[in-house]
Amino acid sequence: MAHKVYFVGSGPGNAKYITVMGKELLEQADLVIYAGSLVNPEVLNYSKGEKVDSYGLTLDETNKLMVDALNMGKKVVRLHSGDPSLYGSIVEQIEELKKFDVEVEIVPGVSSVFATAAALKTQLTLNNVTETLIITRPAGKTLEEDQIKELSRHNATMAVFLGTQKIEEIMKKVEYSPDT
Repeated sequence: MAHKVYFVGSGPGNAKYITVMGKELLEQADLVIYAGSLVNPEVLNYSKGEKVDSYGLTLDETNKLMVDALNMGKKVVRLHSGDPSLYGSIVEQIEELKKFDVEVEIVPGVSSVFATAAALKTQLTLNNVTETLIITRPAGKTLEEDQIKELSRHNATMAVFLGTQKIEEIMKKVEYSPDT
């Protein structure tokens, strides 16, 4: 493949939680396309390159920006919130970029699920309590029906992403004991 775009996870919000590789790529980038308000602006300070907020851009418009920059010999970073592999919509982006002979390298980011455990000074699995972590999300624009109720029956630790506005609805669905 002729060109490469780096999909970098920006981490959970704290600019210091970005990986070393992610920070180095931002420092080297000529163009950073970032996920709008989902990325801490402090993370963008690591880059001296051009920065474009992808909020409101279509997939085609975003890809055109990246492909045009690559064709000019520029280094391009697509900066995602958290970790690109969790609700990052990267599969469709990668498929479209392949049409332009663009390779993608994914640089993981620290997920908020792990940053939350660290902030709470706890762990997500605990002997004799749960050895399982479930990551899910509530129904919404892109998910017609969720399985939060059914998943809660596993008595596992459950991390619910994209659910802040639906927290009361989520809490009514789960079937954990009241002392959880």
